[in-house]
Amino acid sequence: MKTISFHASPTIVWPNENPYLNDAWRPVDTEWTATSPDLEIIGEIPRDLSGLYVRNGHNPVHESMGRYHPYDGDGMVHAMAFHGGKVQYRNRWVRTVGFLAEQAAGKSLWPGIIEPRKAALRGWGSIGAMKDNAGTDIIVHGGKILAAMSQCSEPYRMSPFSLETTGVEPNWARALFPRGICSHFKVDEHTGHMMFFNFGETPPYMNYGVVDRDNQLIHFEPIDLPGPRWPHDLGMTENYCVLHDLPLFFDPERLRQGSHRLGFWRDVPSRFGVIPRFGKNADVRWFEAEPCYVLHLSNTFEDGDEVVMDGCIQTNPLPDLSGLPTEGYERLKAMLDLHLQKARMHRWRFNLRTGQTREEDLDDQVTEFPMVNGLHNGRSYRYSYNAIPSKGFWLLEGLKKYDLLTGQTQTYMLPQGCYLSEAPFAQRRGATAEDDGYLVTFLTNLSTGKGECAIFDARDITRGPVARIVLPQQVPTGAHAFWATPDMLPGFDAGFEAALQGNY
Repeated sequence: MKTISFHASPTIVWPNENPYLNDAWRPVDTEWTATSPDLEIIGEIPRDLSGLYVRNGHNPVHESMGRYHPYDGDGMVHAMAFHGGKVQYRNRWVRTVGFLAEQAAGKSLWPGIIEPRKAALRGWGSIGAMKDNAGTDIIVHGGKILAAMSQCSEPYRMSPFSLETTGVEPNWARALFPRGICSHFKVDEHTGHMMFFNFGETPPYMNYGVVDRDNQLIHFEPIDLPGPRWPHDLGMTENYCVLHDLPLFFDPERLRQGSHRLGFWRDVPSRFGVIPRFGKNADVRWFEAEPCYVLHLSNTFEDGDEVVMDGCIQTNPLPDLSGLPTEGYERLKAMLDLHLQKARMHRWRFNLRTGQTREEDLDDQVTEFPMVNGLHNGRSYRYSYNAIPSKGFWLLEGLKKYDLLTGQTQTYMLPQGCYLSEAPFAQRRGATAEDDGYLVTFLTNLSTGKGECAIFDARDITRGPVARIVLPQQVPTGAHAFWATPDMLPGFDAGFEAALQGNY
């Protein structure tokens, strides 16, 4: 079965010089449903692969009010469901309040992140002016998909089988208004707890909270910070979380004047706050480290007296743009170049007994978007699966597997003109070893014009994909992804079969 569920009426003007609207970034305007056996499969889908792969991304419909930034576009979720060798593909826009309003108006109503004060309408996000695009992070919790944007917004729920947007999270979102929830939130697969944070430009500058497995807000605590900050991730262990106070934030003087300009304050140390899972503001232990920024963590765990946090450090998060022309898009490309930002695997150790920090690089190669086996998230682990970014542009062209016990690595590079998405680990049914499973990712294939879903054997990624599923349309480069096991989705078997028959 291959059916078109919805076709948008985009107003983006073509041709368009913005590199984040072309080639691997070019948005699609159609929502598809496609199921086996009507999908071309190269190789064989493993029969012991069962679950749901969901990937979020920014897919704009309308011409932007100013210069388009890749974080501005409407959230679109692409999903692959696997069960018993069968597969289903769907893609749907996240139908936020902002998306529906712009669909009705037939044009953009809110500005983007580069020009945040150009609209009279009140917006969302930490700066209170953006559209709630819900296009950055995505997880499955409480049996449903949860999508949100990086700058804080109302979290949206979606059906895991149909991808229908069911609305703003009904149980606890009102308690977080107007700041909402920020990427990245973390799920402890052993307890079902979801840990999250948000931030804003007025005190309290950060809040931290916990939602239980029954989707009830059971902990919420304001966190004292020296001023407005711009965190992006948090660490989670079995008993603690690690909050980020990093020296990349809006210039305080310009902020007082009502404008937003990021600065990296190289003389200000990074601070990481270790808080018990249900701790209070007074319980936070702050640890200083070298000035840096951290987009994404690999994992955080406890080791004796220490909390150990692994992730991709950036020691140059705001590259020098002085030699680049002010016109065109070279500056925007450089700002998002992970090679210029010097992103690489790094380890911090926070000693709860002595109050000291130790840190070291784990690799000198530029990698980002690290993923781990979800059952080891927050626990001791051995393997991290990272994406290898292209130089000069925000694209992902390969995978790297780290064995953090032996120091050995594996690498797989895609052919030219082919790019991957964040690749979560999918446990093999009956697996016992940490790396006994698969990596699942979408491929943006410029040579064919069709998107693909690729499945790698996580034990040996150097072999390349063991299966590729050719999709009915391109899958543009996106943001974050999540693998949901069947036990995260009540009624998975029946739901999969119903969706396969088109009964969703």
